[in-house]
Amino acid sequence: MPTKLKQFLVLALLFTSVINFAQQEPNSKTKIKIIGKVIEKVSKQPLEYATITFLNPNNPKPVAGGITNAKGEFDIDVNPGVYDIKIEFISFKLNEIKQKSLQASTNLGQIALEEDANQLNEVVIRSEKTTVEIKLDKKVYNVGNDLMVKGGTVSDVLDNIPSVSVDVEGNVSLRGNDNVKILIDGKPSNAINIAEALRLIPADAIEKVEVITNPSARYDAEGGGGLLNIILKKGKNLGLNGTFIASTGYPDNHGLSGTLNFKSKNFNLFTNQGYNYRNSPGSAITNSRYLNSDNTTRNYINESRENDRYSKGYNGNFGMEWYLDKTTSWTNTFNYRKSTGDNRDNVFQNNYDANYIYNYTRNRINEEDSNSENVEFATNFTKNFKKDGHKLTIDGSFSTNDDKNNALITDTATNSSLTKFDQTINNQSQSRNLLQTDYVLPLGKGSQFEAGYRGNFIKQLTDYQVENDGVTNINFTNTLEYKEKTNAIYTQYGFKANKFSALFGLRWEDSNIEINQLATNDFNNKKYNSFFPSAFFTYELSDKSSTSISYSRRIQRPMGRMLNPFSNFSSNINIFVGNPDLDPAYTDAIDLGYIKRWDKLTFNTSLYVNKTTNVFQFARRESGKFENGTPVIISSPINLATEYRAGFEFTLNYTPYKWWKLNGNFNFFRNETQGNYVYTNFNNVDITQNFDNTATSWFTRITSKVTLPYKIDWQTNATYNGPQNSAQGRSLGVFAVNLAFSKDIMKDKGTLSFNISDVFNSRKRIMETFLPGIVSSYAEMQWRQRQFSLSFTYRFNKQKNEKEKQPKKNMNEGEGDFQG
Repeated sequence: MPTKLKQFLVLALLFTSVINFAQQEPNSKTKIKIIGKVIEKVSKQPLEYATITFLNPNNPKPVAGGITNAKGEFDIDVNPGVYDIKIEFISFKLNEIKQKSLQASTNLGQIALEEDANQLNEVVIRSEKTTVEIKLDKKVYNVGNDLMVKGGTVSDVLDNIPSVSVDVEGNVSLRGNDNVKILIDGKPSNAINIAEALRLIPADAIEKVEVITNPSARYDAEGGGGLLNIILKKGKNLGLNGTFIASTGYPDNHGLSGTLNFKSKNFNLFTNQGYNYRNSPGSAITNSRYLNSDNTTRNYINESRENDRYSKGYNGNFGMEWYLDKTTSWTNTFNYRKSTGDNRDNVFQNNYDANYIYNYTRNRINEEDSNSENVEFATNFTKNFKKDGHKLTIDGSFSTNDDKNNALITDTATNSSLTKFDQTINNQSQSRNLLQTDYVLPLGKGSQFEAGYRGNFIKQLTDYQVENDGVTNINFTNTLEYKEKTNAIYTQYGFKANKFSALFGLRWEDSNIEINQLATNDFNNKKYNSFFPSAFFTYELSDKSSTSISYSRRIQRPMGRMLNPFSNFSSNINIFVGNPDLDPAYTDAIDLGYIKRWDKLTFNTSLYVNKTTNVFQFARRESGKFENGTPVIISSPINLATEYRAGFEFTLNYTPYKWWKLNGNFNFFRNETQGNYVYTNFNNVDITQNFDNTATSWFTRITSKVTLPYKIDWQTNATYNGPQNSAQGRSLGVFAVNLAFSKDIMKDKGTLSFNISDVFNSRKRIMETFLPGIVSSYAEMQWRQRQFSLSFTYRFNKQKNEKEKQPKKNMNEGEGDFQG
């Protein structure tokens, strides 16, 4: 077709649309508004994405319709008249209202749908829910639709989420800020090493992840950068149904997992089970030039490292939700997680003199065995009162976690006939008890009051032993006891007036923390309390666009090895020493947001500013000791004055065609640090390190999902983390790409998936460090090499893309969210 003819037809269509719209406009004033709420008949819980259709009884064609929101509510404009109304939701029985006369705006009230077990065996064609749902106050990442994470772990899931980054060592950051609180089912993780724990939980056990960049007073104040809430799968559909997944890969990456649930009118039984065996080979290099006080070269050390990490892990839970009556439920869940690992770390240090003439090579081989065991019991009691939204929840979580780590280090050098044998034993145990109650009271049309209490009680014991050639080294052997008691109360009030919504909250937290070094009888106690206000304002510009502004105050408490005054023994020339006198850091956060929806596009952007006082910073200094002429450098955390962080980000969901979906995220931030670190060195000389630094960085991620011929899904994920400067060096940019393909088989009951993680083998942490008069270094670290995975998923009595009924919410999922 000629180009001019195409242009003419497009203009003609646009002109016709305008004329039609102009002709219809006067009639639109006569339309009436029909509202209501769709709920599940047994539990009385709202059903999101239920479909409401208005039909002409004489000519059964749909004339209007819509879907319910997260609260199960709908709001639809129709012309006055008589209608047949259909209310539908997948796996539920159809509810029809026949010959309903609607002559004025009407509230249809609550419409209850009943689950239909027979429909579970039918093949239902349904459009797939998008992987990322964008909301004004948070982003919700639906794990089940992401091909990249099949056979992977929670770390793989988090690394695919907009605004979230996971570095090569598994550390999580949100919008470039690593001060992030990670919750699992709304509760703090009970793991001692959270980065390692996230690698043990299979991705298949996760339903969705909520990204909340500026949490309200309802949530723990911990985490100045925001929080991530990982929600595990719980069965919800009537009858017996489940999913099983088997996966294999190279390097070794094998796993079996499954979810199973049986639901009746009186109770719901559910379980998640998973086992995996993995090898994560990695490598690192560190090339260092050690300096004299005038920055001339003293000597060189080029270090290369090869890692082979083998792990076996089991993660399982069992739970039962008991419907005591129509308004009351009691849920109990038991979770058990166990893992064993072998880590072989082979390090070569090539030593050169000031003229870069080779001297000798030192070889350190670290053979490490680890064993971790975690047990948790969680309970939830929910009481719904007569008034919609009026409820009381009581929650408890009780857990223990034991980590045992035994390492044998063999040290040889080409310039010596001696072989040194060192052994480290690191046994850690932690118990956590969590109690919480929340009360939500609707006060009238468009307003709501909330109040609650949370008590978080942690006890952690670290027993660390070092032996050199069979003799205990008292300079490293120690026992650290950490106790934390945090009590918090909060209250919130929210209201909506026309298009304007507001939510005000105030949280008070009292902390009593003990840091006891039992080896030296060094006892430290820190007590502090503070108020944490929050305020959120939202204005609906139109039906498809909203803007908001929010404020919250947050805290970051130092924990674990950051507080231990004894050093570790992982390296003989780079030593980490904790600081028991660390104070908490406080953050004031402001976020300005805007969201706009079109038919095929959702656009969300935010501008944010954070101010953190007493921010943590890792400072490096000389110890005064030497290893074969090389100075031993100590790294310790300190409280460093003030940090200012500002940035903006935007997220896009775009579906240009039915067969192509795009998700994109871009974040740019500026980080300014102000402060000096003063210490007395080994020569009794006061040294001042200036940490004033201004750095900018950015990262972007784009995910494309295409449906190819023969119904093959193809997903591509590309990520780039930009370079960033610090006061003592800089990190370089990192680019990485993942690919995945899937194909449904066995009449859509099964799915085959194949993915490649880190296609170009480029995911590395690259650092340059310069400490005047001490060292200049270049380092590359790759935690895991490129990986290939193949998985098979089998579903029974469950469709691939069905939208399950929303679960009962409690503290696990932030119940009581006030939505204007």
